[in-house]
Amino acid sequence: MPLASTVDMVRTARSGGYAVPAVNIADDLSMRAVIAAAEAYRSPVILQTSVKTVKSMGVDRLGMIARAAAEAATVPVSLHLDHCPDRAVISSVISHGWTSVLFDASDRPLETARAETAEVVAEAHAAGVEVESEIENIVGVEDGVGSDEAVHAYSARTLAEVAEETGADLIAPQLGTAHGLYTRAPELLPGRVRELAALTDIPVVLHGGTGLDEAEFAEFIEAGVGKVNISTALKLAYMHAARDHLAECERTGVWEPVKLFDAVSARIEAEIGDHIAAFGAAGKAGPEGSAGRATAVGEVAA
Repeated sequence: MPLASTVDMVRTARSGGYAVPAVNIADDLSMRAVIAAAEAYRSPVILQTSVKTVKSMGVDRLGMIARAAAEAATVPVSLHLDHCPDRAVISSVISHGWTSVLFDASDRPLETARAETAEVVAEAHAAGVEVESEIENIVGVEDGVGSDEAVHAYSARTLAEVAEETGADLIAPQLGTAHGLYTRAPELLPGRVRELAALTDIPVVLHGGTGLDEAEFAEFIEAGVGKVNISTALKLAYMHAARDHLAECERTGVWEPVKLFDAVSARIEAEIGDHIAAFGAAGKAGPEGSAGRATAVGEVAA
């Protein structure tokens, strides 16, 4: 099926009391493994691409592979550009068929962030692409983007007002989580999701999901989160599977690249399957062969 609408998926999830997994893929191998997990669990899924991955694989090639993978999938799949402060990269993926983009303006002063977000939204919406807005930074560096310090922080009212004024489709607030691995227990802020939900119907996104437990995910989802980002968990599954397989190759003297690919894929599928279950998304895409309720990009919801 064609790439689906990210926002349609997330709104459906929020109304259904679950969250859509938004998983940062590293290459076509991890992309296929994430989709395989979504199909096994009958879950919608958002494929997220970092700026680093876009530049590594090339926007033409990555977009082509993602569209082909979505066409072959039996569950709704969307394609999202994660944390991107670079307007040129955003314009590039918009022109190459991404479903949605996160314009990360958290390094700009408020008024600059507001003005540039409005410009990105106008450009994206003209092409049928949706926009996630981030004007206060989620702590942590992910794929070279971000900061380990809270550079800008605003009230929930300011976040809601900027999102409404600019026409953004999703809000990425600071919720006490962080990118990467936690070195101590985070001070989570599910109440902030409720505060935003009382101010606007624009869906809220949880970043820094790796490391939270099932009860913590459930609390955020109950508060109104409809999209949960997972990046570090996939990276660890990928690299640990490769490490373990190569150690076995050293032991046995048998070197077969395809077996390495299989080991990495299996570990990623298991990891993402666990997250799908934790988010309550299993079975939400309907029985096999059903697309669920996510609307394809360019179509109108019934």
